[in-house]
Amino acid sequence: MTIKKLLALGQKIWKKEKLSLGEIIVRMGKVFGDICRFERNAIKDKDKHTDKELKKEMGNIIFSTIKWCKDLGYDPEDCINEAIKCQKKGARELKKL
Repeated sequence: MTIKKLLALGQKIWKKEKLSLGEIIVRMGKVFGDICRFERNAIKDKDKHTDKELKKEMGNIIFSTIKWCKDLGYDPEDCINEAIKCQKKGARELKKL
């Protein structure tokens, strides 16, 4: 699926909901917290820690972030391209160490 198709699907699912940065941070924190709990691996959570659950949470971060970029007025593809440039630069700098 392309980024454009994923964005269209996210907008179809969430209708006209447009989140503010604060609302995005809260939702992102919830998903990030779920991933952190997976790593913490507390006994009370063991039954929920399946490969399927981790896959779902990773997908939530990817899928949701595409729409959140748009909610903030950014083109998701531009955001991804900026991140790629930054990561390439970071990787080059780390190789110098």
